Amino acid sequence: MTRLRAGTKSLGTKESNVIKVYQYDKCGTCQKAFRFLDRHKVAYQKVAIRDNPPTAEELKKMLEDVGGNIRRLFNTSGQDYRSLKIGERLDSMPNEEAIALLASHGNLVKRPFVVTGKRGLVGFNEEEWKKYFG
Repeated sequence: MTRLRAGTKSLGTKESNVIKVYQYDKCGTCQKAFRFLDRHKVAYQKVAIRDNPPTAEELKKMLEDVGGNIRRLFNTSGQDYRSLKIGERLDSMPNEEAIALLASHGNLVKRPFVVTGKRGLVGFNEEEWKKYFG
């Protein structure tokens, strides 16, 4: 389910200024991230990552934002990551193949996965988010 939060201090209220947050409702890290966004009055749109994974374009952009480290886009502690033995294959896997895998399996994507008009964010690090949204 997609939900739109309205009223922001730092990003305005136009829909184009609303960030997209790919998330999983039962993810504790995602819940911390949403509390942070609410406290800072940042508008966001929730996107269920299992049903609607990030697009290949969004993943490629995020890969640039994390300095080309494809491992940073993967939920390395997830069951799907372990059962598919991605960790054993990732170093020899071409980025295009890894992006296609992430775009088709939302459980493999590290969350929250935040798409903005500027640099994207993957995972939740409060200090990093304070710098970004502050």
